[in-house]
Amino acid sequence: MTDDLRTVGAPTLEDVAREAGVSRATVSRVINGVRNVDPAIQEAVRQAVSLTGYTPNRAARSLVTRRADAIALVVSGAGVEGGPDAGPGKTGSGEGGGGASFTAQVFADPFFGRVVTGVVDYLRPRGMHPVLMFAETSRARDEVVSYLRQGSADGALVVSTHAEDPLPSLLTEAGLPAVLYARPARPVRISYVDLAHRDGAQLAAEHLLARGRRRIATISGPLDVPAGQERLAGFRDTMALHGHPYVPIAEGRFTQESGEAAMERLIAEHPDLDGVFAANDLMAMGACHVLREHGRRVPEDVAVIGFDDSSAASACRPPLTTIRQPVENMAAEMTRLLLERLSRPDGSATSVIFEPSLVVRDSA
Repeated sequence: MTDDLRTVGAPTLEDVAREAGVSRATVSRVINGVRNVDPAIQEAVRQAVSLTGYTPNRAARSLVTRRADAIALVVSGAGVEGGPDAGPGKTGSGEGGGGASFTAQVFADPFFGRVVTGVVDYLRPRGMHPVLMFAETSRARDEVVSYLRQGSADGALVVSTHAEDPLPSLLTEAGLPAVLYARPARPVRISYVDLAHRDGAQLAAEHLLARGRRRIATISGPLDVPAGQERLAGFRDTMALHGHPYVPIAEGRFTQESGEAAMERLIAEHPDLDGVFAANDLMAMGACHVLREHGRRVPEDVAVIGFDDSSAASACRPPLTTIRQPVENMAAEMTRLLLERLSRPDGSATSVIFEPSLVVRDSA
């Protein structure tokens, strides 16, 4: 750095211009991403920024770019506020919380922490940050739409926890950039990432059968959300292809408590079962707990497989064999799709489907 730049206080745009040997206007154009600047000049400005330690004023920059450089990460709740099915127990992503408040359920659920990790890890190197918002009531959903319309965030990443959630439609109708985690239950012209749920359930069925299990039951997720429907269909279809036309089913809500209740029903009605596929890890953990209470050894007497490969899988005793959903990678891709939409506002909606994989541990 030249001697005349060793001044007291934060480096200014003029300092960068002097170091790069260009005008203040040129520096501003480079920093704000204006494309028609000679590459050599762009490089000189970047080096000057590094040498001076200049940090752009984000507020001033937003006046030029009309961008907030912030993304809203929205956890959206039930379509009918206060109803018995409100909250992450009905999430289409695959995991759920307990019976406390909506926000408490969200923070108790390992799935949401993995989503945040994927989003933050993608945004941070790009100098952007997520703004966490909750939209469990109609008023809260209106606030999200208003927040985006005012330009406080450039777009929304939406994790919807209810099949009838109206927020994706509200965002698309308002023309606001948004990407959804998991396919919406009803057709909405919105980009999303999702998992090949049927393929994951197929892996689970084939693994149980390969382990010699023949009296196999399943604890499904809620059957009013696509993930619950797809995982059940994939499991039943695979079992049928291998000569097992009937599979006992107990519906759960993606929570540990619902997994326990479902396992109680299954073991009462089918005491000779020797294998269980639960449509997420929290329910599988609940199933293992009930089996132990009934004196059934896992996996010796009953093999258990979960779904998601969440923190619950390693916390379970014994550790769960499960179907891995690469949540962090899916959240990062969701973020990439949103940034791509922001750079190309006229682009069409798209979908990206990830493949699951089998993770073998001790429970099956």
